[in-house]
Amino acid sequence: MANADRPVTLAAIAGAHGVRGEVRLKLFGEGAETLRAFSVFAAGDRKLTLKSIRPANQGAVATFAEITDRSGAEALRGTVLTVPRSALPPLGEGEYYHHDLLGLPCVSTDGSAIGEVVAIDNFGAGDILEIARPDGKRFMVPMNVRAVPIWTDDGVTIDAAFVE
Repeated sequence: MANADRPVTLAAIAGAHGVRGEVRLKLFGEGAETLRAFSVFAAGDRKLTLKSIRPANQGAVATFAEITDRSGAEALRGTVLTVPRSALPPLGEGEYYHHDLLGLPCVSTDGSAIGEVVAIDNFGAGDILEIARPDGKRFMVPMNVRAVPIWTDDGVTIDAAFVE
């Protein structure tokens, strides 16, 4: 598995919620429920222990044992919450974490090197890989078996017909 200890960002503290130390979270994953699977998050140079979390607006509201008042919550605004890659649930066949694809080198099915994965977007019809060529130009490829027949921890192979 690609670097099991590499931190994966799951959320960021957007600010305080109320006066008892609750924080508003911006989520980068599947939703508030997925954060319940983790009890401790790295938050910069400290650890935060999750006590409770609930969905709210576009994110969530959470309580951490180490944050007991509004000023403590406000002080952490902008802090990202991470877990080691090894703490994430195992993947099923054909599944991937965006985190694992970012930065991977890309080659065409004709063997030529074409760049690296720099972003993954989803505009509603499935994931789209954004590839940066060495010259800085970028292009997008749908993350499906026709366009991306192979991906491993070592790289991504893109069908030559989809290479711009």
